[in-house]
Amino acid sequence: MTDRYCVFGNPIGHSKSPAIHAAFAAATGQDLTYEARLAPVDQADGFAEAVAAFIAEGGRGANVTVPFKEDAFRLASGPGNRLTPRARLAGAVNTLVFGSDGILGDNTDGVGLVRDLTDFLGVSLAGKRILLLGAGGAARGALGPLLDAAPAHLTIANRTVARAEELAALVVASHPAAAVDACSFAALAGRQYDVVINATSASLQGEPVPLPAGLYAPGAAAYDMMYGSETPFLAQARRLGASVLADGLGMLVEQAAEAFALWRGVRPDTAAVRRLLRPA
Repeated sequence: MTDRYCVFGNPIGHSKSPAIHAAFAAATGQDLTYEARLAPVDQADGFAEAVAAFIAEGGRGANVTVPFKEDAFRLASGPGNRLTPRARLAGAVNTLVFGSDGILGDNTDGVGLVRDLTDFLGVSLAGKRILLLGAGGAARGALGPLLDAAPAHLTIANRTVARAEELAALVVASHPAAAVDACSFAALAGRQYDVVINATSASLQGEPVPLPAGLYAPGAAAYDMMYGSETPFLAQARRLGASVLADGLGMLVEQAAEAFALWRGVRPDTAAVRRLLRPA
């Protein structure tokens, strides 16, 4: 019997996930279907009910995108369900596994980011100075895997400093040996970083993050978690002297591959899917 998977979101029609997972299934010989499903945002338990309906239809697993990652976290935190350590640290879930022992919630975003940076862009993170812009869900999902890569130092910068400080304190509790600090965007003046990652929504709003000149060290990389044509953040990074510029399309593919491996026990080769998506 063909196994069923899906991605929940609202809106969801733009999602590339069905095409990505269809390509993974074809390449690995896995018998499955993958669809995009719209979950309601105007009902208190709309997401949980949508998940329950999909499980009743035979669903084996699901991806979760905006705006339901925190809803998925709460669902997987409930009685009889469980979270992976990286999902617990992130406070958000983007991958669900449905089994006889309940629902498992995971977060594959950070792993996808690190794999894209290191394996495909050739950006080393070990011993480097990393700047993470933003303190929302996207930043939280990235922090654990970034710190696991053993950077020399990681700074979290955010418009609201208190949120950055709260996130830094949370990370220190889980990675006590890590060198982590938090600051405002203005406080970045005079600092230099080897890797700068944009986890804010600024690119969606068509504006760059207010960053000072001199922020990028020689040979530094700028990475925007948003994907598409050159984003305002990447255009700004080019002007400020970043040497490596990348959007988040590779992260999208790599986090999907991590989810696919969690569901099917086989890791797909992502190079062909990257080539398929990049022209678009």
